Formats: sequence, C-alpha cells, structure tokens
Amino acid sequence: MSERTRWQKIARRIRVPLGFVFAGVFLWLARPTWLTLGLSLLLVAPGIWLRGYAAGYVRKNTELTRTGPYARTRNPLYLGSMMIAFGFAGAAGSWVILISLVALFAAIYWPTIRGEEAYLREKFAGFDEYAKSVPRLIPRLTAAATDDIAGSFSSDLYRHHREYQALMGALAIYAALALKLVWMARGGVIW
Repeated sequence: MSERTRWQKIARRIRVPLGFVFAGVFLWLARPTWLTLGLSLLLVAPGIWLRGYAAGYVRKNTELTRTGPYARTRNPLYLGSMMIAFGFAGAAGSWVILISLVALFAAIYWPTIRGEEAYLREKFAGFDEYAKSVPRLIPRLTAAATDDIAGSFSSDLYRHHREYQALMGALAIYAALALKLVWMARGGVIW
C-alpha cells in the first residue's frame, strides 16, 4: 500500500470527527460582527443549496452521476462544503480560522477526492471520459454534454442522504455565533 493510499484512507475516516473538533475551536476563536455574519450568507446559503441540490441527484456507488450539478463539477458536495466552511470563516472574522481551513481542506479533502476518483475510475468505465469534460472542483459555466438520459432532482434522494442536516448545522452555528456576539457586546467573556 502506498503512502498516498494510506493517507487517503485515514483522511476519509477522520474528516467528519475532525470537523466536530474544528467546530469547537472555531467557536472559541470566532470574533463575529453583525456585518461578518450577514456577509457570510453570500457563501453559506449557496453552499447549503448546492449540497442539497447535488444530494438529490447522486446515487452513490450505483451509477456515475453526470446530470444536474454533476454536469458542471465532479464534486458539487465538496464544493458546497467548502463554500459553507469559508463562509463561516468569514463570519468568524478570524484569519487563523481561514488559514486553518485552507490547510485542513488541502490535507483532508484533496486526498479524499483523489481516492474517490480512483474508486470511480475502477467501478465505472465512463469515468475518464467524464473527467475530461467536467472539472474536478471549480464548476463549468455550462453543463457538459452527456449521452445519459437527463436526470432530475429527487427529493427522496435528498432525504435519503440526510442533506437537511447541513441546514440544521448551519443554523446552529449561526445561533451560537449570534449568542457569542450578543454576549461579547454586553462585555461578557464566553468560551
């Protein structure tokens, strides 16, 4: 087993638990303002929407999804996660958080994406052709042409993937940041 393959497996396993640890550090370091909270919505809201939209198309491990947002980027779920994370980094008003997020995404998500691509390449014969026409992360302006029957959004898939949890988590983080902001404005020290 190569080093990269080993790290890809580790990165995939630790990304969610590490996210919870980072959330605690995030809330401790955050110094939000009403302006940063409002501006963060410019990334957080579309990120949540993109994750939800992508979840309504993907049929994990059963087909190579090439329709919907997957016709513009191969990783709309990760792109949505990045938008949410960087939006919250902006809400926190902390360069330390922003730099830490960039490092975490490079160390955790990049190997995870590469590992998933290797799996998809082995499982689906059309993956290489798909990868040539659809960028890994930064979306195309127009949808890539596909010979697939155009898929449509499925609310059943959205619920199956429990993507509503991203919205619930975002609302909880906003509530915690607003509480911290109000407490700090009253001269209190919290966290």
